Amino acid sequence: MKVEREGNSCSVERETSETRIKLKLISNGKGIFFGSTRIGFLDHMLNTFCRFSTLSLDIELFDADLQVDMHHGVEDLAITLGAAFREIFDYGRTARFSHAIVPMDEALTLCSVDLSGRSFLNFQVSFETERIGEFPTELIEEFFKSFVNNAKITLHVVKLAGKNSHHIAESVFKAFAIAVKNAIQQVDSVQSTKGVID
Repeated sequence: MKVEREGNSCSVERETSETRIKLKLISNGKGIFFGSTRIGFLDHMLNTFCRFSTLSLDIELFDADLQVDMHHGVEDLAITLGAAFREIFDYGRTARFSHAIVPMDEALTLCSVDLSGRSFLNFQVSFETERIGEFPTELIEEFFKSFVNNAKITLHVVKLAGKNSHHIAESVFKAFAIAVKNAIQQVDSVQSTKGVID
């Protein structure tokens, strides 16, 4: 995986026998999503994440074995996005902790994030259907698992209510985005009793 940091942006390129992905994550406060994965619902969720986190994302290349299924593409996109996130932020200069509780009609999700430098995911979200359109709902947990492992963050996502799978997923991504937006705010001192976040 090739990672290049420049100013407030980071480009990551990953190539495997299953995918070729290149993206740029930009901490510019604009929250704009460029490009496409050709997976409609994933693009919708990435656009939602950008809009509410204020981070901009440019998918410069996305080539995945979608003829097999969407798993490899979703997983590797999250790997590259997580690596870019880890590179672009000095966790020792962020607010570090944040949470959000976000409704989407009947759905309600709690998301709590810690930019800890340690990877942990607690994902307690169930969906009423196996798919949203053509998108397998099980891949939402896979997305966050891959993101967390590469961003080196602690993330808890808990569904408090919800029946409509689309609403639940959108509530999840909005809550995550808002928690991230607040956690990445710059501070003057390290938010750790150890005095350092690795």
